[in-house]
Amino acid sequence: MNDIFTSNEELIKLIEEYGSPLYVYDENILRQRCKEMRNLLPNKNFRISYSSKANSNIELLKIIMSEDIDVDAMSPGEIFIQQKAGFTSERIFYIGNNVSANEMMYAVDKDILVSVDSLSQLKLFGEINRGGQVAIRFNPGVGAGHHEKVVTAGKKTKFGIQKDYINQVKELIKKYDLKLVGINQHLGSLFLDEDQYIEGVKKLLDIAREFQGLKFIDMGGGFGVPYKKDEKRLDLSKLSKKLEETLNEFLEKYDNKEVIFKAEPGRYIVAESGILFGTVYSIKDNYGVTYVGTDLGFNVLVRPVMYDSHHEIRVIKKCQVDNEKEKVTIVGNVCESGDVIAKDRELPKIDEGDIIGVMNAGAYGFSMSSNYNCRLRPAEVLRCLNGEFRLIRRADIYEDLVRNF
Repeated sequence: MNDIFTSNEELIKLIEEYGSPLYVYDENILRQRCKEMRNLLPNKNFRISYSSKANSNIELLKIIMSEDIDVDAMSPGEIFIQQKAGFTSERIFYIGNNVSANEMMYAVDKDILVSVDSLSQLKLFGEINRGGQVAIRFNPGVGAGHHEKVVTAGKKTKFGIQKDYINQVKELIKKYDLKLVGINQHLGSLFLDEDQYIEGVKKLLDIAREFQGLKFIDMGGGFGVPYKKDEKRLDLSKLSKKLEETLNEFLEKYDNKEVIFKAEPGRYIVAESGILFGTVYSIKDNYGVTYVGTDLGFNVLVRPVMYDSHHEIRVIKKCQVDNEKEKVTIVGNVCESGDVIAKDRELPKIDEGDIIGVMNAGAYGFSMSSNYNCRLRPAEVLRCLNGEFRLIRRADIYEDLVRNF
């Protein structure tokens, strides 16, 4: 077994059976990451809530649920899928962002707690659910991330209520007789340094002191994984120690000693469990650049195009392997010049018919896929604990493209 968690022979058979491109997930890695997050703090009042926007495949959600992890929803659609996976209402947290009254009521009618992230949304929630329970997403004024498009707090982002509006929040809560049961935040994505996270937590705890008696404080997620081979892993032991010290200090002067602390990782749980495989169909030189043409268009993995994200590449040879290497740019089959998976990479010599593996593709891979260019979305396969492979989502067929017409 190697880091593509399957033999070359097995992989070739999988692609023959389920097609290319193909997402393959490893259950063992997924469960391992769930346990690491669940055991981040020794505090009995600590809960993990998986941010399912990272990957909402129902079969993966079932595994995550079985690891005693709750779930966050960003839309009624995610709530629908989460309940299909078996999550009960008390284990789902709807974190709304610019949502309609109908979307709020979709959650309320199912007894799912809603978090609002603006004064106007708090007012709307009060009007449609007077006397109900609510959570509020605050913007602590600091944020971070691997790209400006994934920074979800700070002074230049749409998310959350800034702390200067705490008095207005209290007025609206009183006006509509709402019960504020929790506050939450999310700073950004792909932290590999625990200090960034701790800084944000401290800011949120400052806000929490303004609201005694909260049932929970959701510190957010954003825990990163090493996408590049020379990157160090997030040191969970350091994060745990600093986080425990910070929370214990907070509890010394907070009235509810049983307040539940939550974290909401997405990427950390699923990224490393998934690999996207594709096939090489064309190789050509254009003005000094060797382009390796594959079926890995940005319709199946948009992160490199949207965020300039790096993914390590594996070359799975169909024929005998040699030691020759070459610098290549790997591109997809979408009719856009930006359809690039990996630029100027030094890789083993690639031939047509070889298979390309895009590593750490389990998060924001399939969940951000599309039918752009009327391309079909790929199948998803799970490598189970017993080593067997199981189809967990079929590939699109052409009839799917016209199913809604």
